[in-house]
Amino acid sequence: MRIAEIYRSTQGEGLLTGTESVFVRTSGCNLRCWFCDTPHTSWSPEGEDLSVEDVLVQVLDQACDHVVITGGEPMLLAELIPLTTKLRGAGRHITIETAGTLYLPVACDLMSISPKLAGSAPPADDEPVWYRRHERTRHAPEVIRRLIAEHDYQMKFVVDSSRDADAVCEYLVDFPEIDRGRAMLMPQGVDPVALARHDQWLPEYCQQHDLQYCPRRQIEWFGLVRGT
Repeated sequence: MRIAEIYRSTQGEGLLTGTESVFVRTSGCNLRCWFCDTPHTSWSPEGEDLSVEDVLVQVLDQACDHVVITGGEPMLLAELIPLTTKLRGAGRHITIETAGTLYLPVACDLMSISPKLAGSAPPADDEPVWYRRHERTRHAPEVIRRLIAEHDYQMKFVVDSSRDADAVCEYLVDFPEIDRGRAMLMPQGVDPVALARHDQWLPEYCQQHDLQYCPRRQIEWFGLVRGT
């Protein structure tokens, strides 16, 4: 499995914000969001090919109870099945961060799903092939329903404007099974200044629509730096 990086840090997003975790970042993605903050796992995938055992040794050497498997899109990798099985056998709490377009029968304690809505694709004029592929692939409602039926979950939606936030509300109408207490709006931005712009309206919007506000604490704490 191609791995971009393995590192220990503090979870900065979602229900487990503040939890010390080992992050396993896979390389490769089936989508191309214009706001992607990890281009080294999508547009220009980097990393090295490691066996499941190699990854397991590096993770367990950290002696940390929580493991976050992220990407890229980790659900592209069939090796995720034996890796998560072995991590669970070692007593680790497993979070998987996914766009919710692909299904694998993995062991997972928290499925962190970040659906990509209309407007997330790269510009059609600049990237016509990826625009079409992204639009064709980004919405997989049957996968979303299966993931939330089988796992404890959280839904994280990246929003850049009130129009994006309204689109999330429209999306959730089609998924009455999603607990609004686990549906989070997360501001788009890769630096504290950009995030602060959303602080002026997004928390209040979430309160008005019974949604959760999900700040990106890792950017506030560390900046957009690899390995944090």
